[in-house]
Amino acid sequence: MNKPILKSGPVTTGAADFFARSRARLGFDVPPGLFDPNIIPASGDPGTDKMLEIIAREQPVRPAAVLIAVVDRPEPTILLTQRSAHLNDHAGQIAFPGGKIDATDSSPLDAALREAEEEVGLSRDFVEPIGYLDLYGTGFGFRILPTVAKVRPGFALTINHSEVDDAFEVPLSFLMNPANHQLHSKEFRGMERFYYAMPFVERYIWGATAGMLRVLYERIYSS
Repeated sequence: MNKPILKSGPVTTGAADFFARSRARLGFDVPPGLFDPNIIPASGDPGTDKMLEIIAREQPVRPAAVLIAVVDRPEPTILLTQRSAHLNDHAGQIAFPGGKIDATDSSPLDAALREAEEEVGLSRDFVEPIGYLDLYGTGFGFRILPTVAKVRPGFALTINHSEVDDAFEVPLSFLMNPANHQLHSKEFRGMERFYYAMPFVERYIWGATAGMLRVLYERIYSS
């Protein structure tokens, strides 16, 4: 299946409006499902929900955190990375800065900021955290808690090529336009499940990254 989702029209994505909506809708309460395998993150897709139930029974939960870094430019953007081709998990895919939550991290927020510094050299001095998005589960057992943050322009990135090959920005207006949210399907153990893709120029944004961007759109603009 290959089609765009057109549940709503394009939204106004000015920086001030986006950050105001985000502050009103997000907070820093950590959902218990981040660590509890018995709490399955809801995806809104029955096939995916069933897959996550099966994965939770078969694999240990892998708590992770990512940073949805919204750069406060005249036309706001979101910072994304392309993972290194040699990695074992999700090699070459488009992702947010982030990774697993370590025991030394004081919070999922701290993990997201640490990973952003390690992967692309984004200094915490430029980052203003706003709140957590909904918990997102994947077929690899990851429970991902995204931190939405406002990023002040003027930062300089240093790419850690052992983890990522590139970092780039995509206009928020493109990512928050539901006309760009393609819905695809694939089979998991005889069940059909759906996932999103948001191709942008030569960048193929799909899977968990596109799924979290769709959740961001629904949480900030759909209500």
